[in-house]
Amino acid sequence: MCRHLAYLGPPVTLASLVLEPDHSLYEQSWAPADMRGGGSVNADAYGLAWYVDGRVVRYRRDIPIWTDDNLPGLAGSIRSGAVVAAVRNGTDRMPHTEAAVAPFTHENWAFSHNGRITGWPDATVKLAERLPVADLLQLDAPVDSALLFALITARFATHSAQDAVSSVVRDVEAAAPGSRLNVLLTDGEQLIATTWTHSLHVRRSDDSITVASEPSGDGWTEVPDRSLLVATATTLHITPMEGRE
Repeated sequence: MCRHLAYLGPPVTLASLVLEPDHSLYEQSWAPADMRGGGSVNADAYGLAWYVDGRVVRYRRDIPIWTDDNLPGLAGSIRSGAVVAAVRNGTDRMPHTEAAVAPFTHENWAFSHNGRITGWPDATVKLAERLPVADLLQLDAPVDSALLFALITARFATHSAQDAVSSVVRDVEAAAPGSRLNVLLTDGEQLIATTWTHSLHVRRSDDSITVASEPSGDGWTEVPDRSLLVATATTLHITPMEGRE
């Protein structure tokens, strides 16, 4: 599995989110605490997405996060009020290239997936057939996370973002039972996340919210399994996904 986090609030440095906290995402790359049988390290790659003047910017590398000598200076000099970050434990039989690394972006959305779709790729053929051919041809990489994001964004025309996420998660679970489908999605203003057979924690202040696979420091609350989290910097709603229409 992978580890990821997202933040909304007053501008902070990327380093304060990813590098500096106790048991930070940086540390979770080699010493994760809750992989639930999905590997032992997240050393295959990492990625960051942040917002500048309301527009998403992305930086991805197909190396372990601790081997990028450019990262401390980069992360310490960039401030943003909306951030998504991930460290990757790649799945067998999927590419280990930079294009396969979260966060994925579409227009102004940034997306990360912690988990895997069981039976990939055969289990998702029927779901993929619902997408326009052009969408399939433009996937960043032939990986389950990229397809999951494409399925979600394809529903934006007829669904709210939170309904697109929850309906796709349920459809993928129906097609590929036992999948791990923890996702993060933001447009820089709202944050949508799911817990589906993996861990997620949330920490709030008066003007910020952070969600992460594993807590770093104090003040975190675990989000119940199979939940949908919808938040802004100042609001938070968590609802059960099972039985949600």
